[in-house]
Amino acid sequence: MTVTVWWAAPTDPGGRPDLVALLDAHERERMSALRRAEDRARYLAAHALARLVLATHLDTDPASIDMDRTCRCGKPHGKPRLAGRGDAPGFSLTHSGALVGVALGPGPVGVDVEQHRELSGLDGLARHALSPAEREHGIPGPSAFLVTWTRKEALLKATGDGLSAPMDAITLSAPDGPARVLHWPGTTGSWWLADVDTPHPDHPGAVAGAGPVVPPITVADGDAVLSVVRGTMGR
Repeated sequence: MTVTVWWAAPTDPGGRPDLVALLDAHERERMSALRRAEDRARYLAAHALARLVLATHLDTDPASIDMDRTCRCGKPHGKPRLAGRGDAPGFSLTHSGALVGVALGPGPVGVDVEQHRELSGLDGLARHALSPAEREHGIPGPSAFLVTWTRKEALLKATGDGLSAPMDAITLSAPDGPARVLHWPGTTGSWWLADVDTPHPDHPGAVAGAGPVVPPITVADGDAVLSVVRGTMGR
């Protein structure tokens, strides 16, 4: 089955009360707690887009979707899933710079995007994120490093571990070649990994999921999805 990734621009909550109305109380509280306007804009676009995409898939009202955020530790800060449905379908959210993204697939899926930027303390970041086998090839420059980071974060989002799991346990193919998992001891099952096109060349994206083979991946226009809500609600 196909995995679809929607990309959209951040959206100012002040200009889109129709999108804010789609969020549940937890999401509105989290969004309001963000201090920077750009972070609130990214949060709104990503979470509203996820609800709209899921609502279309499930043929339901986006505001009525019940999210389960229970972490493995029991607290409500884990990977969001559909209450009572788990990863059927699976979805994942990401945001960085000028983009937000939502991936939807038939099972566990993870998506990540990172805006290219200068990285202070790259050596320290590399020790945290790169496996010993990857470090043997030398520390890559910021752009190449962010490609590897994006790929690994997509994988860890797919498993539900997020950044609580060690990135340096994963050995991937070189960032200038096709994305592949070369070695990942301790993980259960098999996981596929692929780069995914984004609207901005300086925002590398990756998507990952459960299974031995990369499924068909399509890229969709999230801005169009968000715009339809405003038109439908007369905003």
